[in-house]
Amino acid sequence: MTHESNIALLIDADNCPAAKIEEIIDELAKYGVINIRRAYGNWNNPCINSWAAVLHDYAIQPIQQFAYTKGKNATDAAMIIDAMDLLYTQKLDGFCLASSDSDFTPLVMRIRANGLKVLGFGEQKTPSPFVNACSKFLYLEHLGNPEQTPSSVSSETRAAPDSSSVVNVVAPMLVAERKSAKDLKGDTRLMNLLRNGIEAAADDDGWANLSAVGSHISKQASFDSRNLGYSKLSGLIQAIDLFEIKRNEKGSYVRDKKFTKKKGQ
Repeated sequence: MTHESNIALLIDADNCPAAKIEEIIDELAKYGVINIRRAYGNWNNPCINSWAAVLHDYAIQPIQQFAYTKGKNATDAAMIIDAMDLLYTQKLDGFCLASSDSDFTPLVMRIRANGLKVLGFGEQKTPSPFVNACSKFLYLEHLGNPEQTPSSVSSETRAAPDSSSVVNVVAPMLVAERKSAKDLKGDTRLMNLLRNGIEAAADDDGWANLSAVGSHISKQASFDSRNLGYSKLSGLIQAIDLFEIKRNEKGSYVRDKKFTKKKGQ
């Protein structure tokens, strides 16, 4: 048998919607086997009843954590302690933290310092320090939804029968909105990541294997094209329209158009 990566899934039930658990499990299956599945919260709290309804379906172990003081969240501390115990007592290849709480940022950095990957899942409101600390972070709003352009979202919103129908007006905004070419070009950090990745993987003619580019970027930052509304990196690069893309039997390749101009000179 070939080695399969062992992943521990730790869920902050107070700060993660239960409706996205199927998408989370499906995404994690791409990286390995989820042998440890735990959800933390005060299960006497009716606010997390939605999680209680799906625990058995996905073999998730509920971890009870009472609130010792009103207004203080003891769930975070319990989750952090368990994560550190698992780090030193289990043979794991990675962790998944499902939460929108930035309090887990030091934990992510500590786990990664031990050479393990950390995958993060949270809502769009998740603070950037937690997002950037993870090996890869995915916004839950973008999982399980089709790509959609800003114009199509606007048209669906206008098509709502009347303003009193809150569901029809608000629901389309939960679909991942695809960033426009102008927005993508104006994102200096994104452009630097792409150009550096292409340069690092390029051959003498400037062509870089798209998979190698994606791998290089993932080693530098928490990046996923789905967070920008594109299901694949190739679609994102095409939208920017500053790069050439070619495909053959060996795979897909990308080259900066600046290289072509420079070569012509």
